[in-house]
Amino acid sequence: MGLFTRGKSGGMMNVIRCDEPEYLVWKWRPAGQEANTTTRENAIRYGSSLRVKDGEVAVFVYKQKEGPVQDFIVGPYDDTIKTANFPVLSSIVGLAFGGESPFQAEIYFINLQRNNQIDFCVPYFNVPDPRLPDFPVPLSVTGKLTFSVEDYRSFIKLNRLIDFDLKTFERQVRQAMERHIKSAVGRAPREMGIPVVQLDLELDNISLRLEDNLASRFEEFGVKMRHIDIGAIDIDTESPNYAQVRKLTGGITAQTMEAQANINIQNLEDLQRLNMQNMEETMRIQREEGQYAQHLQTQQNNMAAFTAGLQADVLKTGAASLGTMGNMEGGGGMNPAGMMTGMMMGGAMGQQMAGMMQGMGQQMQNSMQAPPPLPDTAYFVSQNGVQQGPFSMMQLRSFAQSGQFTPQYYVWKQGMAQWEYAANIPELAMLFTAGPATPPPPPSV
Repeated sequence: MGLFTRGKSGGMMNVIRCDEPEYLVWKWRPAGQEANTTTRENAIRYGSSLRVKDGEVAVFVYKQKEGPVQDFIVGPYDDTIKTANFPVLSSIVGLAFGGESPFQAEIYFINLQRNNQIDFCVPYFNVPDPRLPDFPVPLSVTGKLTFSVEDYRSFIKLNRLIDFDLKTFERQVRQAMERHIKSAVGRAPREMGIPVVQLDLELDNISLRLEDNLASRFEEFGVKMRHIDIGAIDIDTESPNYAQVRKLTGGITAQTMEAQANINIQNLEDLQRLNMQNMEETMRIQREEGQYAQHLQTQQNNMAAFTAGLQADVLKTGAASLGTMGNMEGGGGMNPAGMMTGMMMGGAMGQQMAGMMQGMGQQMQNSMQAPPPLPDTAYFVSQNGVQQGPFSMMQLRSFAQSGQFTPQYYVWKQGMAQWEYAANIPELAMLFTAGPATPPPPPSV
């Protein structure tokens, strides 16, 4: 279909749309009409077709005595130009024209997509290292600025649409951003505590810092900055100052590694010493507990022998009493009173001996059935490839409380197929989560 159709009185009806592949602001003109050639480039017939895609807005600008006024049509929109959708146009055209006479309007399409990008490259500038401020190192910064037009009404107030040029707009943005990028990157080594020769390792953090600093600056152009992504920080390795800073950085790194290695060795020696002390203490406790258990067993055995001897004496006394219970007083005849007394004493002694025998038997049975103490699980521990142990749960609990044993240590015990993190062993994981008991709130009076 052509860009124009003929109206009732022979006028040309327009099809207004934007087919540009890349634009931020684009002015529509009828086919064959160049900029500033004739007044027909802004002559639009009422009833022409307007097509606005999703992600863009069409702006109709009418020049009036009181100043320019606008109608905004946000996509998606595909319909003829009607007064119902164009409040300003309805007051200008009216019904007197019958949809045939043209009206004067400039039509602009503004891209509302959220991923408009501007490439930037800040040429070499000097950045001092906090350790050698007198030897600044030259470096350059490259990346992308991603922005979008959020408030198109404010955008057209801050930018002249009639002569808007995307290249000019991008150049203005780059020039405005360059000073802020230099300032933020120049302060990064001191504020982040890193050598200038290692800035390329912190691109994400520096990008986040720049977003906070540049957001308000972007608003001056009527657009919103969404992201700033630094692609590279290029250091001039041919600079003589670079060699000085690199040498200092390498020396400090070596010293730091050596100091860290010494600390690790000292920590390992301290851990081994504590392990030996704890093992000696554990062995002493186990030895004393064994001696105490043996002493109790000996006492129990002696008590059983003493009880058996006492019972034998009681039986002898009871038998003697029974043997004399029938003697008559003063003669050899039967003594009924003595017999009754002997029988009562014998029954009482029998009941007492039966109770004692039953108690002793129950005590011996309990002693025989009591299970031995559970063995303490022994674990081997590995840190940085160094194996220590075995350690009991009591030792590991002490290490965990002092911070010398953490969930990231590898452990192994008899029966395990392979080494595992301490955090993955339920009975060891409890060592790192247990804390002091917290009492409930006191009852109200």
